[in-house]
Amino acid sequence: MLSTLPLQSAIMFAVAAVFALVGAWLLAELRRPLTEARVYAYRMVGVMALSGGVVLALSAAAMWQWSLEP
Repeated sequence: MLSTLPLQSAIMFAVAAVFALVGAWLLAELRRPLTEARVYAYRMVGVMALSGGVVLALSAAAMWQWSLEP
């Protein structure tokens, strides 16, 4: 199945994984005490990066599926 993965979709999956990991790390950092400004920034950037990774992964999966259709 992976042999049918286009290069563009593979790149999108890789970038999505980086976004999701960075977002999850930022949100995990909220477990320890931080300044109010850092909490705000980590929360905003973490949620946006995590959601961006999910949306990009969904788009990559759709692009992969469309490339398989005749």
